[in-house]
Amino acid sequence: MNFAQQFRHNWLSLLALTLALGWIWFSRAPEGATTAGLIPAPQAGFLAPAFTLSTLDGREMALDDLRGKAVLINVWATWCPPCRAEMPAMQRIYEEYREQGLEILAVNSTAQDTFANLDPFIVEYGLTFPILLDQQGDVTRLYRVLSLPTSFFVGRDGIIREVVVGGPMDEALLRARIENLLKESH
Repeated sequence: MNFAQQFRHNWLSLLALTLALGWIWFSRAPEGATTAGLIPAPQAGFLAPAFTLSTLDGREMALDDLRGKAVLINVWATWCPPCRAEMPAMQRIYEEYREQGLEILAVNSTAQDTFANLDPFIVEYGLTFPILLDQQGDVTRLYRVLSLPTSFFVGRDGIIREVVVGGPMDEALLRARIENLLKESH
């Protein structure tokens, strides 16, 4: 390559680089214009998708009404061995931390479960946190649950901090996750 060709090649490369940097600079999002995680998506760092489900006694419960609380959304079924194994720890954690702002929403994947099994299950495990009925599987689909149990740890601001697929969750790890959520400011 002679000097003129080398010069033209270097000049075109520099021009392309300058144009690319200019494009990056001018097409960037203005400060404060990003969503800061406020787009609903069932993954860590994003706003927990809103839903409203019925409880066993027919009351409606909406996730959005719990803003300001730390929330554990646990999607489960009565026939699921890991779900059964983690319920006692979830109940103990709920009793210990509900006065500090913890809410547990046990979303029963009723579309995959038997409604008749719920009352005996609740009595057997002494559950006092809300049991929500996902009768059509809407929340299971909305949260892209592929395995039971699946748990979503949601901060007071409504942002999902962590997703745990499968189980059972160990009580010590469950406690640590909940304490981290509760430490966050309002």
